[in-house]
Amino acid sequence: MATEVEAQITGNVWKIEKSVGDAVEADEVILILESMKMEIPVEAPCAGRIQAIRVQEGDSVEEGDVLVVLD
Repeated sequence: MATEVEAQITGNVWKIEKSVGDAVEADEVILILESMKMEIPVEAPCAGRIQAIRVQEGDSVEEGDVLVVLD
């Protein structure tokens, strides 16, 4: 079953650390958001493989937007 990783805060995608197909462990950083001049790491909620990355570096995101899909 796929797990969607959502933005917890409104901001901009500053850096994407992983690629589609990469395996990740729980709590591993997938990407970094920038909001209010702070860097906020977005971590995998569980172990899995990245099925899709729905954002690109520089994109603006809103709280609740789906950033990554894990399987």
